[in-house]
Amino acid sequence: MIRFSVNGDFIETSLDPATPLLWLLRDNLGLTGTKYGCGIGACGACTVHVNGKAVRACATPVSAVAGARITTIEDVHFYPLGKRVQQAWIDADVVQCGYCQPGQIMAVVALLAENKNPSDADIDTALNGNLCRCGTYQRVKEAVKLAAAGIKKGV
Repeated sequence: MIRFSVNGDFIETSLDPATPLLWLLRDNLGLTGTKYGCGIGACGACTVHVNGKAVRACATPVSAVAGARITTIEDVHFYPLGKRVQQAWIDADVVQCGYCQPGQIMAVVALLAENKNPSDADIDTALNGNLCRCGTYQRVKEAVKLAAAGIKKGV
């Protein structure tokens, strides 16, 4: 049995330890906000937090999260930083098709948790590999800066 928490709920599973975390989240727990994009950890659509760090769920075996605390897009708005980032996404009118947005938001929340005032280079590094077919990269960067400005103002 592998034990960990997802969005504050204790989980125990006997799935094959090599099963990607993505499939446990989507198929077993019904948390479909975490998207399947490439299956090899290259696109970022499946980004979740494991102990506060952004990881690619499609390339993370369930065995690697034993004892960990996992947060998905479904729960991120319960945290002030997550709520701030999601509001910045709205304010910057980032979303077009929306498929990549959960992974983008999870990556940005992890970035801002570690760096409250990221430079353009920091943002580019944190989002490297988070692909957006609609090309909203400039609006994503604007949203990150709006969220960071809110942190500085204490909003």
